[in-house]
Amino acid sequence: MPKQDTFHYTVQARCSRADAVRLFADLSAQADLHPLIIRVEPRPARPGALRSYTISDRLAWGPFTFRTSYQADILTANEDEVVAVARQWPNTTVRNHARLSSEPDGITRVDVQITLSAPGPLFAYAFRQARTAHLALGSRLQAKLDATPTA
Repeated sequence: MPKQDTFHYTVQARCSRADAVRLFADLSAQADLHPLIIRVEPRPARPGALRSYTISDRLAWGPFTFRTSYQADILTANEDEVVAVARQWPNTTVRNHARLSSEPDGITRVDVQITLSAPGPLFAYAFRQARTAHLALGSRLQAKLDATPTA
């Protein structure tokens, strides 16, 4: 039986919503920002997806490192939200739901909810890895968006 849990983070950057959507909806553009990713390969969009990718990660388990790959799809990308789903064997799913809003002084706020589902024996490890990586990714996304020239 799979286990599931959720965590959140917020990105606040001085950029347009369009710039934030572009970055959050393009996993190729995040390859250098995500601490686990070693390669992102765009693929033809799967049914129901706007974009699809095969992503390779490098993970560590104690002193051992190993590579794994998975499929990721961008399901929604508009000025209000970006939704991505990643699926990996065995029966592991990460759903990333980013909600965008505008704040005063040209700040775009992105509230991100990550939901991970994995088989019981893998859950604690997978959740810990996902949480650590995505919190680091959030700060890197914010820095990249803050550095984006505004029109």
